Amino acid sequence: MADKDKKQILLRIAPTLWKDLAAWAEEDFRSINGQIEYLLTECVRKRKKLPPPDEKEGADGEA
Repeated sequence: MADKDKKQILLRIAPTLWKDLAAWAEEDFRSINGQIEYLLTECVRKRKKLPPPDEKEGADGEA
């Protein structure tokens, strides 16, 4: 999905969760937004019981 096609949302989360996500994102060399998008993508993929994406593809399924 191209960036211009992405939807924006307002997300309110607890400060402790923000802190944990920020630390996790830093460990994975992602922005916090990128980390949240990655985690949501993985959760949806698992819920739909889809196979893991190809290693060459990004979290959004694009190469």
